[in-house]
Formats: sequence, C-alpha cells, structure tokens
Amino acid sequence: MGAQLTMLPGGLSGHRIGPNAIIRVADALREEDGEECVRQVFTRAGLERYLDDPPGRMVDELEVVVLHRTLWAALGPEHAMDIERRAGVATAQYLLRRRIPPPFQWLLRLLPARLAGRLLLSAIIRHSWTFAGSGRVTAKYGTPLRLMIENNPMCRGTPAPEPECAYYASTFERLFRVLVDGRARVTEVQCEARGDSACCFEIRLR
Repeated sequence: MGAQLTMLPGGLSGHRIGPNAIIRVADALREEDGEECVRQVFTRAGLERYLDDPPGRMVDELEVVVLHRTLWAALGPEHAMDIERRAGVATAQYLLRRRIPPPFQWLLRLLPARLAGRLLLSAIIRHSWTFAGSGRVTAKYGTPLRLMIENNPMCRGTPAPEPECAYYASTFERLFRVLVDGRARVTEVQCEARGDSACCFEIRLR
C-alpha cells in the first residue's frame, strides 16, 4: 500500500471529534475488505491501537484527518468514498440507537416533514461540536435546507475534483430518512477539497 502516512506535523490539535468517525470506518472496511486490509490501513495511519482497543470517547480531530487521508491514498477515491458512505450510515444508526432521545424521534415522525426537517437540522447544528472539530457549522433554513461546514477537517490534505465528504452526507441522509422523510436526499454541492469556500450539503425533502 505504499509509504506510511502518520500523524500530521505539530502533533495533536486539541480539537475533538466523536469516535464513530474511526470505529465505523474500521467496521465498514472490515466488512468490505477483510481484517488484513483494516490492519494495513490503520497501521499506515498510525492508528492500529484502535483496532484492539476502540476509542470510547472523543478523539483528536487530526487522527480522523489522517485516517481519511490514508483511506484515499490506499484505496483510491471511489472505494474510499464507498467505505465512508457505509461508515456514515452506521454512524447514523448508532446515533438513533444511543444518542437521539426517543421522545424527540417520536416528535419528529409526527410532525410535517418541513417542520421536522428544520428541527432536526437545528439539533444537528447544536451538536456540531461532536463531529466537526475545529470546523464551523451553520445552516440555512430554506428550500432545500442547507448545512455548511467551513474549515472542514475531512478535506485537509485530500484535494479532489469532486465533493468528497461522503461520511457526513450519508450520516445526515440516513438521519433525515429515518426521522423526517423516507425519500430525503442529501447532496454535497460544494466542497473545500475542490477549492470551494465551504462544504455545503443540500437536504431535499418531498
């Protein structure tokens, strides 16, 4: 798989991201490509310790950055994005089981889709510190709904001709499909990796 990619210069950043960004990537990679591939990728990223002892708390965002970069370098864009889409769906499923209160889920399912979508987006923004690290997350409550991430950690060191934040897009889409509208679509229409000023996700409801 080529030369090793390890922690970025300067050590840890002090900004944190939830451990699903590492755990679910490992799970998706293991399911798709097997244990040997998982070991190779995580060793190359300098994160092999997390395979034997998965993180139980927030991790430094630079570890997530390095893992993302390593996936792209080791697997190529198409396969890396497929792994991150699978990891995003699994992250959403974890949030639905463990982090989003059942009464709130019940309320969203009762409300008209447009109102429920605004409430869910507001909740995502309030909890953006758990997934965006040093990034700045904002929203626009029009039609479609829009979520923007400036200084997105996922885009550092991986310039790309097309939007590449499949992990975020699939997480958001799964949440909206389960809680708001079964046909919701989330599309990344701008991405810092290709030179845009922010990563922008459009959320379209029926």
